[in-house]
Amino acid sequence: MKTIENISRMTTFVKMMKKEGRSIGLVPTMGCLHEGHMSLVRAAKKHTDVVVMSIFVNPIQFGPKEDFEKYPRDLKRDEELARDAGVDVIFYPSLKDMYPEGYATYVTIEALTKNLCGGSRPGHFSGVATVVTKLFNIVKPNIAYFGQKDMQQALMIKKMAADLNMDLEVKIMPTVRGKGGLAMSSRNMYLSETESKDAVILHQSLKQAESLIKGQERDAKKIIKTIEDMIKSKPTAKIDYVAIVDTKELRDVKTISGEIMIALAVFFGNTRLIDNITIAVK
Repeated sequence: MKTIENISRMTTFVKMMKKEGRSIGLVPTMGCLHEGHMSLVRAAKKHTDVVVMSIFVNPIQFGPKEDFEKYPRDLKRDEELARDAGVDVIFYPSLKDMYPEGYATYVTIEALTKNLCGGSRPGHFSGVATVVTKLFNIVKPNIAYFGQKDMQQALMIKKMAADLNMDLEVKIMPTVRGKGGLAMSSRNMYLSETESKDAVILHQSLKQAESLIKGQERDAKKIIKTIEDMIKSKPTAKIDYVAIVDTKELRDVKTISGEIMIALAVFFGNTRLIDNITIAVK
């Protein structure tokens, strides 16, 4: 495994791989790797010849009161995990290389970004779309891999790739869960022991909602109320949003029908966690 810290060297490597006819899989990350990231690497190894993992904590997707400065960074640990998982190249660009002085170009996606996390984190998805576009242009992957935990982000990137005729496939892989069903996230390390125990209510409430739908409940408002009541039973929890949306435009629905996503964002102490499930209803 090699670590490349310079954009020009990365593009040279990509040209060499393409000349040899080798396909490239990209796993974009902000580091602080966990099993969720490793599952994306394993998928990439099955489908492509060369697996590139980018590690870059992207400042333009963080709001002014968010955790950019304290976001966990440990390249040595990440390199060990990536090597064990079979990553071929870590792309670890500097902030100055990615956003040089005078940088002024940003990608904005109108659809899919106004609701859910888009309402809570203005500017976040433009920051994500911009950095992912840059990574796609630098690495030129045949396939890029994203996790369902960040489903709104993944759907947005999939639409961006289609709308801008990007020559690649975006694969959305299942959420990886830890003890109690808590979705794997780099931010889980911020949780205290009590907050970590409380946070399993997210998956529990989503599974309860799924059970209600399987039992023929179709009133979205009632299902949301059930989820909110379960989450509010935990003393460290503070709800940002709970929503039920369609999976094509991510608009709130009143009645459950077709394919829907139940999505939520909840603070446990100062740590904001997200989760979701998708359900198809005939």
